[in-house]
Amino acid sequence: MTARELRALDTADLEARVKAMYEQVALTPEHEFHFETGRGLAEHLGYPPADLDRIPAAALDSFAGVGYFLDLAAIAPGETVLDLGSGSGTDSFLAAVATGPGGHVVGVDMTAAQLAKATRLAGDLGWTEFREGYIERPPVEDGTVDCVISNGVVNLSADKPAVFRAAAAALRPGGRLALADIVTDQQLPQGITCDASLWAACIGGAAQREDYLAAIVAAGFTVETVRDNDYRFVSASALGATTTYGVRSISLLARR
Repeated sequence: MTARELRALDTADLEARVKAMYEQVALTPEHEFHFETGRGLAEHLGYPPADLDRIPAAALDSFAGVGYFLDLAAIAPGETVLDLGSGSGTDSFLAAVATGPGGHVVGVDMTAAQLAKATRLAGDLGWTEFREGYIERPPVEDGTVDCVISNGVVNLSADKPAVFRAAAAALRPGGRLALADIVTDQQLPQGITCDASLWAACIGGAAQREDYLAAIVAAGFTVETVRDNDYRFVSASALGATTTYGVRSISLLARR
């Protein structure tokens, strides 16, 4: 965002709205949102059902991702993984299955209800932990992570370049960034980008695809793979934005 747009967007209001919405996703996932939730969504996006069977069902109930990317991440046993915006833990738990007890998975989220649910569900996965924090400055040491993952969260940040710089800093040389997120074909008008309620719905904060990829490159990554996802919003206003501005989901792999 430009400095002018950041001034117009009430970032404190944005944070409060995002926390409130994703508290609902954690506590009452059956509630109607602008987006789908749950295991059915995960399977529609391409998550293998056999993998989903290996993680807590309650985490899947609150799944609100926008794409599948773990095949691109190719997480190996023993690796350290950082999940930015880990929510109730679906992708963190799947990463933990891949790393095994010799690895370490750290999920970072700013919403207390999501953190509490994920921590409770972690159970015997002792190599998985969830920390309160912001994706622009995750609470991990620099150069200690093999793979950074994220699902439908970077679009919620008012400072996306900071998120990608933080991901690059956390990674070891040669480490990788694998994520799914919402982008647009056309620049959203200021009436949308300065509306905190639309940001919280994963629409108002979506960057143009070219700008999004450029921010990743500027942070020191080489983008290796980008693909479109079959993702759908469900509310009338969200569907309207999808049609008018080309709001869509992508998954990508980049390497530091």
